[in-house]
Amino acid sequence: MSHSFDALPPLRDVLARFDLAPKKSLGQNFLLDLNLTSRIARAAGRLEGAHILEVGPGPGGLTRAILKENPASLTVIERDERCLAALRQIETRYPGTLHIIAGDALQDQPLLDPKLKTRIIANLPYNIATPLLTGWLEAEPWPPFYSSLTLMFQKEVAERIVAAPGGKSYGRLSVLAQWRCTAELLFDISPQAFTPPPKVTSSVVHFEPRLQPLACRLTSLSRITAAAFGQRRKMLRQSLKPLGISSRIFEETGILETERAEQIPVSGFVALANAYDALTTR
Repeated sequence: MSHSFDALPPLRDVLARFDLAPKKSLGQNFLLDLNLTSRIARAAGRLEGAHILEVGPGPGGLTRAILKENPASLTVIERDERCLAALRQIETRYPGTLHIIAGDALQDQPLLDPKLKTRIIANLPYNIATPLLTGWLEAEPWPPFYSSLTLMFQKEVAERIVAAPGGKSYGRLSVLAQWRCTAELLFDISPQAFTPPPKVTSSVVHFEPRLQPLACRLTSLSRITAAAFGQRRKMLRQSLKPLGISSRIFEETGILETERAEQIPVSGFVALANAYDALTTR
């Protein structure tokens, strides 16, 4: 594509000019097709006048697609210093809208005003995708500072996020994500779309926070799901025994103690977490 929608150079030229060979150590796979990055940006909903946070923009393919939609502001966090010059080139085209933070998103997330209802949109580096998502899902207070997450993961991780009870993909991440958010797998992106092509297909997932998730303490839910899925082949009466979950508690919550973790819906884990809470606060 010789002409781009924003009068900036094609992304392959940007990579060549700033010598941006993707680094395996940073989990980088650059998405250079501006049609695809535009599709991801649009998957987040109407962005005009919105406040956006993007993690790991790299050379700025998704950044440019988001800016084309006229947001009020776009803050990007990039830890690879080599990419900063490419991002500054975009900043000169969108002065006052694009804000660049040089840093590691696992440590340096900006304190964003909850009133802004920020949308987070990102092609997450594979090696930090799950810890970043977990951090956003465990945000306190809840409802969180963001109004939606539109994120790209390895397909296998995306399938775990949206999995229903009863299958091998259903696990701790499924419970946490679906307890606090609605999550929908929107579309897949083939390895060939990336430079370099990863070994696996990627998928885009859109999350919207539930304003009133089923009431329970996050720490208790984490303990219960860690114990249950940590020994997912065992019946719950065995896997949860170390936490003091007795037959009486299974009866009270209406959950069969002979079930395994992958058979229990989110509401069941919430009931067990609340029962565990009652035990530990007596």
